[in-house]
Amino acid sequence: MNDKIRSICFIVNPISGTRSKNALPDLIASTLDKGRFDYRILYTEYAGHAAELAKQCANEHTDIVVAVGGDGTVNEVARSLVHSKTALGIIPCGSGNGLARHLCLPIDMRKSLEIINHCHIEDFDYGIINGLPFFCTCGMGFDAFISLKFAQAGKRGPITYVENVLKEGLKYKPETYEVSDENGSHHYKAFLIACANASQYGNNAYIAPGATMKDGEMDVIIMEPFNALEAPQIAADLFLKTITHNSKIKTFRTKQLHIHRNEPGAIHYDGDPIMTDADVVVSMEHLGIQIVTNPNIVEDVAQPNPLLNAFSDFFNNINNVRVDIEKRGHRIQVINKLMLRKLSNL
Repeated sequence: MNDKIRSICFIVNPISGTRSKNALPDLIASTLDKGRFDYRILYTEYAGHAAELAKQCANEHTDIVVAVGGDGTVNEVARSLVHSKTALGIIPCGSGNGLARHLCLPIDMRKSLEIINHCHIEDFDYGIINGLPFFCTCGMGFDAFISLKFAQAGKRGPITYVENVLKEGLKYKPETYEVSDENGSHHYKAFLIACANASQYGNNAYIAPGATMKDGEMDVIIMEPFNALEAPQIAADLFLKTITHNSKIKTFRTKQLHIHRNEPGAIHYDGDPIMTDADVVVSMEHLGIQIVTNPNIVEDVAQPNPLLNAFSDFFNNINNVRVDIEKRGHRIQVINKLMLRKLSNL
């Protein structure tokens, strides 16, 4: 970095995530390199305020705007900085932190500030779904439905999320979608359709383990309907980075996507849900945002692991015993209900 003193603004969402940010001003004062940065701290006061503050910073040609909060706060700040010369910084304080984890940014606030001191800035892609920018993932189906339930819940955190997944997953009905790109149209009955710019939802759940934010394309993941016996393997594949090897998953890459469903419904962009019409258009903007990154590791793109792949393939090819096992499938649902009851008592 040159000798120029750079302007930097920290936009803090005081109520996001599950961690207190009371210590942040002292951490910034003690950790940020004052010889390189002139900083200020702003706090959000209502939904959408982070986007307004970030837009003002971009108009004032602030060099870096740091989003301090969860994925929703990061999205608000980032969407105001696209196609500008103001770079996005991230101090992840949410429950998922999908974009930060993809970029291998530390969850620890002090270590995140040390990354910002390096001021290593790169250009990355972002996506747009029905006019709404996203930087990590977007989609429809079960994950959008759960995002809507999560947003309506009275409390936040991973326990609430898992509680909703277990409860709603037992009764969610897959939909039929017409999916079109430059290669033609296909109909799918799907549990969910995800479009990924980055590799994971958050919490190290990898919906698109091979995704990169620099290729100008989205990874499209279509999850076909599955039964209660198949659900544990799908969950394991999400965390083992082997989801693309699952027999219930279809994937491809494209720059633009049109999806038609039978009726309006929920979609999500970086985990934030919204109701929209039956037609959904997703597109990519190549290298449209600057982000402060880890100078040692740029992206968490999964590399092939023969052992994990073999493990996943083994469990995805045991259909010869499926008929006998399915006779006892109701026991799995009983276990799920017991897990839900225990979580509700925490």
